Amino acid sequence: KVVKQRIKRALKVMTGRSRGISWLMLMKEIKQKMRGWLQYYGIGKMKKFIQHLDEWLRSRIRQLIWKRWKKLKTRYRQLIKLGMTREQAKTFANTRKGYWRIAHSKTMTYTYTNQKLERLGLINMSKTLQQIQMKDA
Repeated sequence: KVVKQRIKRALKVMTGRSRGISWLMLMKEIKQKMRGWLQYYGIGKMKKFIQHLDEWLRSRIRQLIWKRWKKLKTRYRQLIKLGMTREQAKTFANTRKGYWRIAHSKTMTYTYTNQKLERLGLINMSKTLQQIQMKDA
């Protein structure tokens, strides 16, 4: 249990909203940390915990994306780029909800799908754990 709390705390520090670090560096750090952690602790039965951690981390990344689109104009443009209509983008970009709430909204989960986050370089921990466990079997 302590180990699980420690990894979540480490990821929380890495994905802090006030941390000015490039996407490539952030994704590289997360990938390195999680690969090492999964290889060390992946032997145990952690499938459920890894799935929850994966979901939580994706939400943290979506929250960070929204935070980095500081201005209304940027949010509007980015949402249009991601396939929203102008009216939808205008409405959603103008929201006053908090970052964490936005990260869980349908709009962010549909526009920034898990596949898009993986293309950005985010590690899929569930798949990585399966690969590690298959190697060891």
